[in-house]
Amino acid sequence: MVRKAALTSVIALTVQACAGLNLSALVQPPRFEQAPGQRAEVRVQGPSGSQPLGGAGVRLWTKVTNPNTFGLTLQTINGTLFLEDARATDVDFPLGLPLGAGAETVIPIDLSISFSDLPGLGGVARRLMNREAVPYRLDGTIGLDVPRVGQGMTFGPMTLLRGEAAVPLSGGANRTEHAAGAVARRAIRMQPAVMRFRAQP
Repeated sequence: MVRKAALTSVIALTVQACAGLNLSALVQPPRFEQAPGQRAEVRVQGPSGSQPLGGAGVRLWTKVTNPNTFGLTLQTINGTLFLEDARATDVDFPLGLPLGAGAETVIPIDLSISFSDLPGLGGVARRLMNREAVPYRLDGTIGLDVPRVGQGMTFGPMTLLRGEAAVPLSGGANRTEHAAGAVARRAIRMQPAVMRFRAQP
Protein backbone atom coordinates (compact mmCIF):
# COMPACT_ATOMS: atom_id res chain seq x y z
CA MET A 1 0.00 0.00 0.00
CA VAL A 2 2.84 2.39 0.91
CA ARG A 3 4.70 1.50 -2.29
CA LYS A 4 1.53 2.10 -4.37
CA ALA A 5 0.98 5.49 -2.72
CA ALA A 6 4.59 6.45 -3.40
CA LEU A 7 4.27 5.42 -7.05
CA THR A 8 1.09 7.47 -7.39
CA SER A 9 2.87 10.52 -5.96
CA VAL A 10 5.75 10.10 -8.42
CA ILE A 11 3.33 9.90 -11.36
CA ALA A 12 1.48 12.98 -10.14
CA LEU A 13 4.72 14.94 -9.83
CA THR A 14 5.78 13.82 -13.32
CA VAL A 15 2.48 14.99 -14.82
CA GLN A 16 2.79 18.33 -13.06
CA ALA A 17 6.35 18.73 -14.34
CA CYS A 18 5.26 17.99 -17.89
CA ALA A 19 2.39 20.46 -17.58
CA GLY A 20 4.89 23.10 -16.55
CA LEU A 21 7.01 22.57 -19.65
CA ASN A 22 6.81 24.97 -22.58
CA LEU A 23 4.83 22.79 -24.97
CA SER A 24 5.68 25.14 -27.84
CA ALA A 25 9.13 23.50 -27.79
CA LEU A 26 7.43 20.44 -29.29
CA VAL A 27 6.02 22.45 -32.21
CA GLN A 28 7.84 24.07 -35.10
CA PRO A 29 6.17 27.22 -36.46
CA PRO A 30 5.02 27.14 -40.09
CA ARG A 31 7.49 28.45 -42.66
CA PHE A 32 6.56 31.44 -44.83
CA GLU A 33 8.12 32.38 -48.15
CA GLN A 34 7.23 34.35 -51.25
CA ALA A 35 5.37 31.95 -53.52
CA PRO A 36 7.65 30.83 -56.38
CA GLY A 37 6.85 32.65 -59.60
CA GLN A 38 4.35 34.97 -57.89
CA ARG A 39 5.84 38.33 -57.02
CA ALA A 40 3.90 40.45 -54.56
CA GLU A 41 1.52 42.80 -56.40
CA VAL A 42 0.94 46.50 -55.75
CA ARG A 43 -2.07 48.43 -57.06
CA VAL A 44 -1.81 52.22 -56.83
CA GLN A 45 -4.99 53.85 -55.53
CA GLY A 46 -6.02 57.47 -55.96
CA PRO A 47 -7.12 59.73 -53.07
CA SER A 48 -10.36 58.90 -51.29
CA GLY A 49 -12.16 59.82 -48.10
CA SER A 50 -10.12 57.32 -46.08
CA GLN A 51 -6.89 57.96 -48.03
CA PRO A 52 -6.70 61.72 -48.79
CA LEU A 53 -3.26 61.43 -50.40
CA GLY A 54 -3.95 58.12 -52.07
CA GLY A 55 -2.35 54.81 -51.26
CA ALA A 56 -1.75 51.32 -52.50
CA GLY A 57 -3.20 47.86 -52.20
CA VAL A 58 -0.59 45.15 -51.65
CA ARG A 59 -1.11 41.44 -52.21
CA LEU A 60 1.60 39.14 -50.84
CA TRP A 61 1.46 35.71 -52.47
CA THR A 62 2.68 33.54 -49.63
CA LYS A 63 3.69 29.89 -49.51
CA VAL A 64 2.99 28.42 -46.06
CA THR A 65 4.54 25.08 -45.05
CA ASN A 66 3.86 23.00 -41.95
CA PRO A 67 7.19 21.32 -41.05
CA ASN A 68 5.64 19.18 -38.31
CA THR A 69 4.62 15.52 -38.46
CA PHE A 70 1.16 16.46 -37.20
CA GLY A 71 -1.57 18.83 -38.30
CA LEU A 72 -2.26 22.27 -36.89
CA THR A 73 -4.28 25.40 -37.58
CA LEU A 74 -2.69 28.77 -38.36
CA GLN A 75 -5.09 31.07 -36.55
CA THR A 76 -3.53 34.55 -36.72
CA ILE A 77 -0.79 36.67 -38.23
CA ASN A 78 0.03 39.93 -36.46
CA GLY A 79 2.86 42.28 -37.28
CA THR A 80 4.16 45.08 -39.47
CA LEU A 81 4.89 45.35 -43.18
CA PHE A 82 8.02 47.25 -44.23
CA LEU A 83 8.75 48.52 -47.74
CA GLU A 84 12.44 49.30 -48.25
CA ASP A 85 12.80 49.26 -44.43
CA ALA A 86 10.12 51.98 -44.09
CA ARG A 87 7.16 51.02 -41.94
CA ALA A 88 4.16 50.71 -44.25
CA THR A 89 1.22 49.25 -42.34
CA ASP A 90 0.18 46.99 -39.48
CA VAL A 91 -0.98 43.45 -40.13
CA ASP A 92 -3.76 41.79 -38.14
CA PHE A 93 -5.24 38.71 -39.81
CA PRO A 94 -7.54 36.08 -38.34
CA LEU A 95 -6.94 33.15 -40.70
CA GLY A 96 -8.12 29.82 -39.32
CA LEU A 97 -6.02 28.01 -41.95
CA PRO A 98 -5.76 24.22 -41.35
CA LEU A 99 -2.45 22.63 -42.36
CA GLY A 100 -1.95 18.88 -42.40
CA ALA A 101 1.31 17.18 -41.46
CA GLY A 102 4.01 18.37 -43.87
CA ALA A 103 1.40 20.20 -45.95
CA GLU A 104 2.00 23.39 -47.91
CA THR A 105 -0.34 25.88 -49.53
CA VAL A 106 -0.26 29.29 -51.19
CA ILE A 107 -2.42 32.09 -49.78
CA PRO A 108 -2.81 35.80 -50.64
CA ILE A 109 -2.27 38.31 -47.84
CA ASP A 110 -4.02 41.56 -48.80
CA LEU A 111 -3.00 44.88 -47.22
CA SER A 112 -3.91 48.53 -47.70
CA ILE A 113 -1.38 51.37 -47.36
CA SER A 114 -2.20 55.07 -47.01
CA PHE A 115 0.47 57.51 -48.24
CA SER A 116 -0.85 60.30 -46.01
CA ASP A 117 0.09 58.45 -42.83
CA LEU A 118 3.50 57.39 -44.06
CA PRO A 119 5.89 60.25 -44.93
CA GLY A 120 8.76 57.79 -45.14
CA LEU A 121 7.18 56.07 -48.14
CA GLY A 122 7.51 58.93 -50.64
CA GLY A 123 10.56 57.36 -52.32
CA VAL A 124 8.94 53.94 -52.31
CA ALA A 125 5.80 55.32 -53.97
CA ARG A 126 7.84 56.97 -56.73
CA ARG A 127 9.62 53.70 -57.46
CA LEU A 128 6.32 51.87 -57.63
CA MET A 129 4.96 54.50 -60.04
CA ASN A 130 7.93 53.71 -62.28
CA ARG A 131 7.10 50.00 -62.00
CA GLU A 132 10.33 49.25 -60.18
CA ALA A 133 10.53 46.35 -57.74
CA VAL A 134 10.60 47.30 -54.06
CA PRO A 135 11.85 44.92 -51.33
CA TYR A 136 9.40 44.16 -48.54
CA ARG A 137 9.61 42.47 -45.14
CA LEU A 138 6.85 41.20 -42.89
CA ASP A 139 7.79 41.02 -39.20
CA GLY A 140 5.45 39.74 -36.53
CA THR A 141 3.96 36.84 -34.61
CA ILE A 142 1.74 33.91 -35.50
CA GLY A 143 -0.89 32.13 -33.43
CA LEU A 144 -1.42 28.37 -33.69
CA ASP A 145 -3.88 25.78 -32.45
CA VAL A 146 -2.36 22.29 -32.19
CA PRO A 147 -4.59 19.33 -31.28
CA ARG A 148 -3.62 17.64 -28.00
CA VAL A 149 -0.79 20.14 -27.50
CA GLY A 150 -2.26 23.59 -27.04
CA GLN A 151 -4.46 26.39 -28.33
CA GLY A 152 -3.54 30.03 -28.79
CA MET A 153 0.18 29.20 -29.00
CA THR A 154 2.20 32.24 -30.10
CA PHE A 155 5.52 32.25 -31.96
CA GLY A 156 7.65 35.33 -32.54
CA PRO A 157 8.26 38.16 -33.03
CA MET A 158 10.32 37.19 -36.04
CA THR A 159 10.71 37.93 -39.74
CA LEU A 160 7.93 35.90 -41.34
CA LEU A 161 8.31 36.81 -44.97
CA ARG A 162 10.50 38.83 -47.31
CA GLY A 163 10.61 39.36 -51.05
CA GLU A 164 9.97 41.97 -53.75
CA ALA A 165 6.80 43.83 -54.67
CA ALA A 166 5.99 45.67 -57.89
CA VAL A 167 3.11 47.06 -59.91
CA PRO A 168 2.16 44.25 -62.34
CA LEU A 169 3.17 44.75 -65.96
CA SER A 170 -0.30 44.25 -67.38
CA GLY A 171 0.76 45.42 -70.81
CA GLY A 172 -2.15 47.86 -71.00
CA ALA A 173 -3.16 49.62 -67.84
CA ASN A 174 -6.72 50.83 -68.04
CA ARG A 175 -7.88 54.42 -67.78
CA THR A 176 -8.71 54.09 -64.11
CA GLU A 177 -5.21 52.85 -63.27
CA HIS A 178 -3.60 55.68 -65.25
CA ALA A 179 -5.80 58.23 -63.50
CA ALA A 180 -5.06 56.79 -60.06
CA GLY A 181 -1.34 56.88 -60.81
CA ALA A 182 -1.45 60.49 -61.96
CA VAL A 183 -3.44 61.61 -58.91
CA ALA A 184 -1.18 59.66 -56.57
CA ARG A 185 1.92 61.28 -58.11
CA ARG A 186 0.46 64.73 -57.46
CA ALA A 187 -0.43 63.67 -53.91
CA ILE A 188 3.11 62.48 -53.26
CA ARG A 189 4.53 65.80 -54.47
CA MET A 190 2.15 67.55 -52.05
CA GLN A 191 3.09 65.31 -49.13
CA PRO A 192 6.00 67.36 -47.68
CA ALA A 193 3.80 70.47 -47.56
CA VAL A 194 0.99 68.55 -45.90
CA MET A 195 3.34 67.15 -43.26
CA ARG A 196 4.75 70.62 -42.54
CA PHE A 197 1.20 71.92 -42.15
CA ARG A 198 0.37 69.13 -39.71
CA ALA A 199 3.49 69.89 -37.68
CA GLN A 200 2.42 73.48 -37.00
CA PRO A 201 1.00 74.09 -33.50
